[in-house]
Amino acid sequence: MNKKDFYDLLKSVPKAEIHLHSEACTSRSTIKELYLKNKGREMTAEQMKELFSYDDLAGFLDAFIEIQGFYSTKDDISYITKDLISYLKKNNIVYCETFVSVTSFMKKGISFHDIIETFTKSIEEAEKKNGITIRLIVDVSRSFGLENAMNNLNLVLAEKNPYIIGIGLGGDEAKGPAKNFAAVFDKAKKAGLHTVVHAGEVIDSWSIKDAIKACHAERIGHGISAAYDKDFMEELKEKHLPLEVCPTSNVFTKHYFTKFEEHPVKELYKKGIFITLNTDDPTFFKVSLIDELYKIYSLLNFKLSDIKKIVQNSFKASFISDSEKKKYISRVNEAWKNYFENHPEIEEK
Repeated sequence: MNKKDFYDLLKSVPKAEIHLHSEACTSRSTIKELYLKNKGREMTAEQMKELFSYDDLAGFLDAFIEIQGFYSTKDDISYITKDLISYLKKNNIVYCETFVSVTSFMKKGISFHDIIETFTKSIEEAEKKNGITIRLIVDVSRSFGLENAMNNLNLVLAEKNPYIIGIGLGGDEAKGPAKNFAAVFDKAKKAGLHTVVHAGEVIDSWSIKDAIKACHAERIGHGISAAYDKDFMEELKEKHLPLEVCPTSNVFTKHYFTKFEEHPVKELYKKGIFITLNTDDPTFFKVSLIDELYKIYSLLNFKLSDIKKIVQNSFKASFISDSEKKKYISRVNEAWKNYFENHPEIEEK
C-alpha cells in the first residue's frame, strides 16, 4: 500500500493513544502567543530554534519544562487543551489517556484545582462536540522528588475528579528509580487509582522490573530495554503487561540505537509481547500517531494485519471497561472493512 492510501485508511479508522503528554501537543503558534503574553515581547525565530535544539533526553526534558514555564495563569491552561484536542481530531483519535504534568504549573501559582477544572471543561466539550473521550493521568514526576510526588497524589485524592483515572511516573528514570517512589504508588493503588510508569527508556530491564514490583505498574511507558533481556521478554509475554512504545521518541534518545530501522519493536511484537504504539510528545518530535504507524509499516515491515492489531491493542490496554473496549474494537473493524469495500482497487497487504 502506498503512503497516501495508508494515511487515508488510518484517518478513517478510530484510534486510541495512551502515552501522550498533553503539554507536548502545544503548537509552535501557541508557544509564540504565550511567550508574547507572558514575556511582553515576541519570540524570535532564533529563540524558537534554540528551544527545540536538543540531542538527548535531559535536553528534551529541560525544553519541556521551559515551555511549561510559559503558562502562568489558569486561562493559559486552555491553550494546552485546545492544541491537544486539535491533535486528536487530526488523527481520528477517539479515546485518549493523557499525562498532565501539574508541578511546573503549580510552581507558577496556578492551583491544582484550577488546572484540573480547565481540563474538565475541555474534556466535556470534546466529548459533546467531537465524540472524543479524554481521561487524565497525573504525572507525579521523578523530576521534583518524592515529597512533591506524594503531594501531587494527595491533591489528586482530595480533588476526586472523575476524569482523573490514575497517576504516572515520568521524567528521567536515570535520576529517579521507580523504587524511590514506592510509597506514593502503594497509596495510589490502595485508593483505587491506575498506575503507569516510564521505564526501560534509557535504563536496562531492571528499571522495568522495579516499576512493576515497587510501583504496581499496570503499563510500562516505553519499555524498550526489555528487548535486550530474553528471559524478561518471556515474563512480559506471560504477564500480558502492555508496553507503551513510542518509536520516534526512542530513536531520539539515541541510547540503544540511532536509526528507526534499528528499533526493536518488531522483535518485541514477534515475541508476543503486548505492544501499543504512541507518540509521547508530538510537537517535540514532529510526529503524529498516523506517522508512527506508517513508519513501522514502511520501515520495519509490519503487515497491515499487524497495524490493525496494534490499533486494537491501544483500546485493549486502556483503562476502560471490557464492554467499552469491545465497542471501540468493533468500530475499528467496521471502519477497516468499509475502507477496503469502498476501495476495491486497493489490495489489503
